Amino acid sequence: MQPIKNHQTGPVLEPVRVWIRQQLDRLPPGLAEFVLFGLKQAWSCLFGALVLFLIIATKLIWNEDWVVNRYDALFLAALLIQITFLRLKMESWEEAKVILIYHVTGTCMEIFKVRMGSWVYPEDALFQIAGVPLFSGFMYASVGSYMARAIRIFDMRFTHYPNFALTALLAAAIYINFYSHHYIIDMRIGLFAATLLLFGRVRIYFTVERKARWMPLVLAAFLTSIFLWIAENIGTATGIWLYPGQTEWHMVSLQKLGSWYLLLYVSFVLVTIVCKPQPPAPK
Repeated sequence: MQPIKNHQTGPVLEPVRVWIRQQLDRLPPGLAEFVLFGLKQAWSCLFGALVLFLIIATKLIWNEDWVVNRYDALFLAALLIQITFLRLKMESWEEAKVILIYHVTGTCMEIFKVRMGSWVYPEDALFQIAGVPLFSGFMYASVGSYMARAIRIFDMRFTHYPNFALTALLAAAIYINFYSHHYIIDMRIGLFAATLLLFGRVRIYFTVERKARWMPLVLAAFLTSIFLWIAENIGTATGIWLYPGQTEWHMVSLQKLGSWYLLLYVSFVLVTIVCKPQPPAPK
Protein backbone atom coordinates (compact mmCIF):
# COMPACT_ATOMS: atom_id res chain seq x y z
CA MET A 1 0.00 0.00 0.00
CA GLN A 2 1.39 3.38 -1.01
CA PRO A 3 0.78 6.52 1.06
CA ILE A 4 -2.03 8.68 -0.26
CA LYS A 5 -1.54 12.40 0.30
CA ASN A 6 -5.24 13.16 0.83
CA HIS A 7 -5.32 10.77 3.75
CA GLN A 8 -2.33 12.03 5.72
CA THR A 9 -2.93 12.70 9.38
CA GLY A 10 -0.45 15.53 9.80
CA PRO A 11 3.34 15.42 10.25
CA VAL A 12 3.28 14.46 13.93
CA LEU A 13 1.14 11.37 13.43
CA GLU A 14 2.49 10.48 10.00
CA PRO A 15 4.81 7.73 11.37
CA VAL A 16 1.81 6.11 13.07
CA ARG A 17 -0.16 6.19 9.81
CA VAL A 18 2.73 4.64 7.90
CA TRP A 19 3.13 1.89 10.52
CA ILE A 20 -0.59 1.05 10.38
CA ARG A 21 -0.50 0.77 6.61
CA GLN A 22 2.52 -1.51 6.84
CA GLN A 23 0.57 -3.80 9.17
CA LEU A 24 -2.38 -3.78 6.79
CA ASP A 25 -0.07 -5.00 4.01
CA ARG A 26 0.14 -8.30 5.89
CA LEU A 27 -3.61 -8.90 5.71
CA PRO A 28 -5.60 -10.32 2.81
CA PRO A 29 -6.67 -7.44 0.51
CA GLY A 30 -10.39 -7.70 1.31
CA LEU A 31 -9.83 -7.75 5.07
CA ALA A 32 -7.25 -4.96 4.84
CA GLU A 33 -9.74 -2.74 3.01
CA PHE A 34 -12.46 -3.50 5.59
CA VAL A 35 -10.16 -2.61 8.49
CA LEU A 36 -8.93 0.50 6.69
CA PHE A 37 -12.53 1.59 6.10
CA GLY A 38 -13.20 1.38 9.84
CA LEU A 39 -10.02 3.27 10.68
CA LYS A 40 -10.83 6.05 8.24
CA GLN A 41 -14.37 6.32 9.59
CA ALA A 42 -12.94 6.59 13.10
CA TRP A 43 -10.50 9.27 11.95
CA SER A 44 -13.32 11.16 10.21
CA CYS A 45 -15.44 11.33 13.37
CA LEU A 46 -12.49 11.90 15.73
CA PHE A 47 -13.68 15.34 16.84
CA GLY A 48 -17.19 14.09 17.62
CA ALA A 49 -15.86 10.98 19.34
CA LEU A 50 -13.64 13.07 21.61
CA VAL A 51 -16.53 15.38 22.48
CA LEU A 52 -18.72 12.37 23.30
CA PHE A 53 -15.92 10.86 25.40
CA LEU A 54 -15.60 14.11 27.37
CA ILE A 55 -19.36 14.18 27.96
CA ILE A 56 -19.26 10.65 29.39
CA ALA A 57 -16.04 11.18 31.36
CA THR A 58 -17.23 14.39 33.02
CA LYS A 59 -20.47 12.69 34.00
CA LEU A 60 -18.48 10.01 35.82
CA ILE A 61 -15.94 12.19 37.60
CA TRP A 62 -17.39 15.69 37.94
CA ASN A 63 -18.01 17.18 41.37
CA GLU A 64 -20.48 20.04 41.71
CA ASP A 65 -18.19 21.68 44.29
CA TRP A 66 -15.37 22.14 41.79
CA VAL A 67 -14.54 25.73 40.83
CA VAL A 68 -15.08 25.20 37.10
CA ASN A 69 -18.54 24.28 35.85
CA ARG A 70 -18.85 21.06 33.88
CA TYR A 71 -20.31 22.85 30.84
CA ASP A 72 -17.49 25.40 30.83
CA ALA A 73 -14.87 22.66 31.09
CA LEU A 74 -16.47 20.92 28.11
CA PHE A 75 -16.44 24.16 26.11
CA LEU A 76 -12.77 24.87 26.86
CA ALA A 77 -11.79 21.25 26.17
CA ALA A 78 -13.59 21.24 22.80
CA LEU A 79 -11.93 24.53 21.91
CA LEU A 80 -8.53 23.12 22.87
CA ILE A 81 -9.15 20.04 20.72
CA GLN A 82 -9.97 22.27 17.76
CA ILE A 83 -6.81 24.35 18.24
CA THR A 84 -4.71 21.19 18.60
CA PHE A 85 -6.13 19.70 15.39
CA LEU A 86 -5.18 22.84 13.48
CA ARG A 87 -1.72 23.19 15.02
CA LEU A 88 -0.86 19.55 14.29
CA LYS A 89 -2.41 19.83 10.80
CA MET A 90 -4.81 17.02 11.64
CA GLU A 91 -7.57 19.22 10.28
CA SER A 92 -7.65 21.74 7.44
CA TRP A 93 -8.74 25.36 7.75
CA GLU A 94 -11.62 24.55 5.38
CA GLU A 95 -12.87 21.98 7.88
CA ALA A 96 -12.48 24.51 10.68
CA LYS A 97 -14.66 26.94 8.72
CA VAL A 98 -17.36 24.28 8.50
CA ILE A 99 -17.19 23.77 12.26
CA LEU A 100 -17.52 27.51 12.87
CA ILE A 101 -20.51 27.88 10.51
CA TYR A 102 -22.28 24.93 12.05
CA HIS A 103 -21.44 26.03 15.60
CA VAL A 104 -23.21 29.34 14.96
CA THR A 105 -26.28 27.84 13.27
CA GLY A 106 -26.54 25.09 15.90
CA THR A 107 -26.26 27.53 18.80
CA CYS A 108 -28.97 29.76 17.32
CA MET A 109 -31.33 26.81 17.11
CA GLU A 110 -30.43 25.73 20.64
CA ILE A 111 -31.30 29.18 22.01
CA PHE A 112 -34.69 29.06 20.32
CA LYS A 113 -35.45 25.47 21.35
CA VAL A 114 -34.52 26.09 24.99
CA ARG A 115 -36.66 29.21 25.01
CA MET A 116 -39.60 27.19 23.62
CA GLY A 117 -39.12 24.53 26.31
CA SER A 118 -38.14 21.72 23.94
CA TRP A 119 -35.30 20.81 26.31
CA VAL A 120 -33.25 22.38 29.08
CA TYR A 121 -29.63 22.49 30.21
CA PRO A 122 -29.87 21.86 33.96
CA GLU A 123 -26.37 22.93 35.04
CA ASP A 124 -24.73 26.34 35.42
CA ALA A 125 -22.30 27.79 32.88
CA LEU A 126 -20.23 30.91 32.56
CA PHE A 127 -19.83 30.52 28.80
CA GLN A 128 -23.50 30.57 27.84
CA ILE A 129 -26.09 32.58 25.92
CA ALA A 130 -29.71 32.70 27.10
CA GLY A 131 -29.34 29.51 29.12
CA VAL A 132 -27.52 27.62 26.35
CA PRO A 133 -23.92 26.62 27.16
CA LEU A 134 -21.57 27.40 24.28
CA PHE A 135 -20.18 23.88 24.25
CA SER A 136 -23.53 22.71 22.82
CA GLY A 137 -22.59 24.27 19.50
CA PHE A 138 -19.64 21.89 19.31
CA MET A 139 -22.03 18.94 19.44
CA TYR A 140 -23.62 20.20 16.22
CA ALA A 141 -20.22 21.15 14.81
CA SER A 142 -19.12 17.54 15.28
CA VAL A 143 -21.53 16.56 12.52
CA GLY A 144 -20.12 19.12 10.12
CA SER A 145 -16.58 18.14 11.08
CA TYR A 146 -17.31 14.48 10.31
CA MET A 147 -18.77 15.29 6.91
CA ALA A 148 -15.94 17.59 5.86
CA ARG A 149 -13.27 15.16 7.01
CA ALA A 150 -14.99 12.14 5.44
CA ILE A 151 -15.27 13.91 2.08
CA ARG A 152 -11.53 14.55 2.12
CA ILE A 153 -10.37 11.27 3.63
CA PHE A 154 -12.50 9.06 1.36
CA ASP A 155 -12.05 11.36 -1.66
CA MET A 156 -15.85 11.42 -2.03
CA ARG A 157 -17.33 12.20 -5.44
CA PHE A 158 -21.00 12.65 -6.34
CA THR A 159 -23.11 11.81 -9.37
CA HIS A 160 -26.36 13.56 -10.33
CA TYR A 161 -25.70 16.18 -7.68
CA PRO A 162 -28.46 18.84 -7.79
CA ASN A 163 -27.99 22.54 -8.33
CA PHE A 164 -26.68 24.33 -5.24
CA ALA A 165 -29.57 26.80 -5.24
CA LEU A 166 -32.06 23.92 -4.92
CA THR A 167 -30.08 22.25 -2.13
CA ALA A 168 -29.78 25.58 -0.30
CA LEU A 169 -33.53 26.10 -0.63
CA LEU A 170 -34.21 22.67 0.85
CA ALA A 171 -31.73 23.23 3.68
CA ALA A 172 -33.31 26.60 4.47
CA ALA A 173 -36.79 25.03 4.48
CA ILE A 174 -35.66 22.28 6.86
CA TYR A 175 -33.91 24.75 9.16
CA ILE A 176 -36.92 27.10 9.20
CA ASN A 177 -39.26 24.20 9.94
CA PHE A 178 -37.33 23.46 13.13
CA TYR A 179 -38.52 26.91 14.26
CA SER A 180 -41.87 27.31 12.52
CA HIS A 181 -43.43 23.99 13.55
CA HIS A 182 -43.93 25.52 17.00
CA TYR A 183 -46.39 27.98 15.46
CA ILE A 184 -47.77 26.35 12.29
CA ILE A 185 -48.12 22.86 10.85
CA ASP A 186 -45.03 20.65 10.89
CA MET A 187 -43.85 20.21 7.30
CA ARG A 188 -41.41 17.37 7.94
CA ILE A 189 -43.35 14.79 5.89
CA GLY A 190 -43.10 17.04 2.87
CA LEU A 191 -39.45 17.69 3.65
CA PHE A 192 -38.75 13.94 3.80
CA ALA A 193 -40.28 13.64 0.35
CA ALA A 194 -38.23 16.60 -0.86
CA THR A 195 -34.97 14.93 0.20
CA LEU A 196 -35.89 11.85 -1.83
CA LEU A 197 -36.92 13.93 -4.81
CA LEU A 198 -33.79 16.07 -4.81
CA PHE A 199 -31.15 13.58 -3.66
CA GLY A 200 -32.72 10.24 -4.59
CA ARG A 201 -30.49 9.79 -7.65
CA VAL A 202 -27.29 10.99 -6.00
CA ARG A 203 -24.57 8.41 -5.50
CA ILE A 204 -21.58 8.92 -3.23
CA TYR A 205 -18.43 7.38 -4.69
CA PHE A 206 -15.79 6.85 -2.04
CA THR A 207 -12.33 5.30 -2.13
CA VAL A 208 -11.04 3.28 0.78
CA GLU A 209 -7.83 2.13 -0.90
CA ARG A 210 -7.81 2.29 -4.69
CA LYS A 211 -11.13 0.96 -5.92
CA ALA A 212 -14.03 3.43 -5.87
CA ARG A 213 -17.22 2.12 -4.29
CA TRP A 214 -20.59 3.80 -4.05
CA MET A 215 -23.62 4.24 -1.83
CA PRO A 216 -26.87 6.19 -2.34
CA LEU A 217 -26.62 9.52 -0.52
CA VAL A 218 -30.08 9.05 1.00
CA LEU A 219 -29.02 5.72 2.51
CA ALA A 220 -25.83 7.27 3.88
CA ALA A 221 -27.90 10.03 5.49
CA PHE A 222 -30.27 7.52 7.09
CA LEU A 223 -27.45 5.34 8.48
CA THR A 224 -25.65 8.39 9.85
CA SER A 225 -28.85 9.61 11.52
CA ILE A 226 -29.04 6.30 13.41
CA PHE A 227 -25.57 6.86 14.88
CA LEU A 228 -26.51 10.43 15.83
CA TRP A 229 -29.68 9.17 17.52
CA ILE A 230 -27.55 6.73 19.53
CA ALA A 231 -25.21 9.59 20.49
CA GLU A 232 -28.23 11.64 21.59
CA ASN A 233 -29.31 8.80 23.87
CA ILE A 234 -25.84 8.85 25.42
CA GLY A 235 -26.12 12.63 25.84
CA THR A 236 -29.42 12.41 27.71
CA ALA A 237 -28.14 9.48 29.78
CA THR A 238 -25.27 11.68 31.02
CA GLY A 239 -27.65 14.51 31.90
CA ILE A 240 -26.10 17.00 29.47
CA TRP A 241 -29.61 18.15 28.59
CA LEU A 242 -33.07 17.03 29.69
CA TYR A 243 -36.40 16.87 27.91
CA PRO A 244 -39.58 18.19 29.58
CA GLY A 245 -40.73 16.01 32.45
CA GLN A 246 -37.62 13.84 32.30
CA THR A 247 -36.62 12.82 35.83
CA GLU A 248 -34.83 9.60 34.90
CA TRP A 249 -33.27 8.38 31.68
CA HIS A 250 -35.43 6.83 29.00
CA MET A 251 -34.79 6.16 25.33
CA VAL A 252 -35.08 9.18 23.06
CA SER A 253 -38.15 9.06 20.84
CA LEU A 254 -37.64 7.58 17.38
CA GLN A 255 -39.17 10.80 16.07
CA LYS A 256 -35.80 12.37 16.84
CA LEU A 257 -34.30 9.98 14.30
CA GLY A 258 -36.26 11.80 11.61
CA SER A 259 -35.11 15.13 12.98
CA TRP A 260 -31.48 14.07 12.71
CA TYR A 261 -32.07 12.76 9.20
CA LEU A 262 -33.37 16.16 8.11
CA LEU A 263 -30.71 18.05 10.01
CA LEU A 264 -28.04 16.08 8.18
CA TYR A 265 -29.12 17.70 4.91
CA VAL A 266 -28.69 21.12 6.48
CA SER A 267 -25.25 19.99 7.61
CA PHE A 268 -24.32 18.66 4.21
CA VAL A 269 -25.38 21.80 2.36
CA LEU A 270 -23.36 23.91 4.81
CA VAL A 271 -20.37 21.68 4.17
CA THR A 272 -20.73 22.09 0.41
CA ILE A 273 -20.33 25.85 0.80
CA VAL A 274 -16.69 25.15 1.67
CA CYS A 275 -16.15 21.69 0.14
CA LYS A 276 -17.67 21.83 -3.33
CA PRO A 277 -19.12 18.46 -4.45
CA GLN A 278 -16.99 16.98 -7.22
CA PRO A 279 -18.06 14.44 -9.86
CA PRO A 280 -16.18 11.14 -10.24
CA ALA A 281 -12.90 11.42 -12.09
CA PRO A 282 -13.18 10.36 -15.75
CA LYS A 283 -11.94 6.83 -16.43
